[in-house]
Amino acid sequence: MGENVTADEVPGKQVSGNLEQVRHAIARACADFGRDPAEVDLVCVSKTFEAEAILPALRAGQRVFGENRVQEAAGKWPALREQFPDVELHLIGPLQSNKAEQAVDLFDVIQTVDRLKIAAAIAEQCQKKNKVVPCFIQVNTGAESQKAGVSVEDLPALVNACRHDLGLKIEGLMCIPPFDRPVAPHFALLHRLAHDLGLQKLSMGMSADFEQAIQLGATHVRVGSAIFGSR
Repeated sequence: MGENVTADEVPGKQVSGNLEQVRHAIARACADFGRDPAEVDLVCVSKTFEAEAILPALRAGQRVFGENRVQEAAGKWPALREQFPDVELHLIGPLQSNKAEQAVDLFDVIQTVDRLKIAAAIAEQCQKKNKVVPCFIQVNTGAESQKAGVSVEDLPALVNACRHDLGLKIEGLMCIPPFDRPVAPHFALLHRLAHDLGLQKLSMGMSADFEQAIQLGATHVRVGSAIFGSR
C-alpha cells in the first residue's frame, strides 16, 4: 500500500466535501432501489491514513471506520477515541491468530473471520475479556487462491461452528469480488448465502461499486478512496 498518507495531501475541506458526496450518493441509491437509508452503514476506510487525515471526517460526524491492520489501528485510534469515544471501529483486513487479543481490545466489529482457527482465537479472547465482538464471515466468492475468505462450499460449516461450538456472535457476511470481473453476481451470491444462513448483514461494495452493492442488499459499504483520495 505504500507509506501512510498525511492530511497535507488531501485537504480537510476536501475530505469533508467528499464524505458529504458519498453520503448523498448512498441516500440516492437507497431511494432508487427502495432501500431505507437507515439500513446502510457507511464504513469509512481509513487504512494507511494518519490521524490528522482522519480528523476532518470525524469532525463531519462520521463515526464508523474500517482498518486493515491491527498494528496500524493500534497506533492511531486510541488517541482519536479519546476525542471521539463513540467511534465504531471495524477490522476489514486479514487477522492472524496471534493478533486476536489486540484485535478484540481495539475493534468493535471483526469482518474478516474466514477459518476456524481465527474464530477460535477471537472466541477465546472474548471469553477472557467478557466482551462480545460481533463478527462477519469473509467469503471468497470468486474462489481466488490468493485471496482470503472461506469457500462458498465450506461456509455453512464454518458459520455453524462459530455459532454453536464457539459462541461467536456472527452477524453477517463480507466479500471482496475479483477486481477484473463484474461485481453484481458476487453481491447477489453473498445476498443469497446470507439469506440461506439466516444472517441479516452484508458488507460489500467499495468506492467504485457501492451503489450496486446497495441495490443487491448491502448493509455496510466500505468506502475509502472516494473520501480520502488515492492511497
